[in-house]
Amino acid sequence: MDSINEQQPEKNHEDLFGREAGEKIKELAKAANTCFFCSRITSGQPLNTRPMSIQKVDDQGNFWFLSSDDSHKNEEIESDPNVQLLFQGSKYSDFLSIYGIATISKDKATIKELWEPILKAWFTEGEDDPRITVIKVEAKEGYYWDNKHGNAVALVKTAVGAMLGKTLDDSIEGKLVNP
Repeated sequence: MDSINEQQPEKNHEDLFGREAGEKIKELAKAANTCFFCSRITSGQPLNTRPMSIQKVDDQGNFWFLSSDDSHKNEEIESDPNVQLLFQGSKYSDFLSIYGIATISKDKATIKELWEPILKAWFTEGEDDPRITVIKVEAKEGYYWDNKHGNAVALVKTAVGAMLGKTLDDSIEGKLVNP
């Protein structure tokens, strides 16, 4: 029996590298706006996972977050900078998994750039709160699952495929390598 990928009449796999990978990362992360930030990924223990709001994704596909210097997350990054970011932009598309290396700084200019008034709920002294740190995650590689023509077209193709007994899927997936 053929695998589901062999039943596809259209191309459904495309690996992206460099600038193209960075653009795809930025596009999918923007659709999600938040992610599950996983640390302790090399420990052999269950991952420590928490939702995080993305403050910025730059053109190279690097992620920027604000965090408290006394958080468990920061402590875990200090002992192991390897992290995994998991995204779901919608119910049917915009899925992204990123492996990267996290670094922590207290760069005031970056804090000012990333600051939003809602963050005062966590950093009660505002953008000058001494506990604020910047976490930069440099994306090393990842994997994405998306559709090529939007959710409406994907739904129609899937429904027609079901009626015809054929795999008509609008999905696209691939590895992301960001040098």
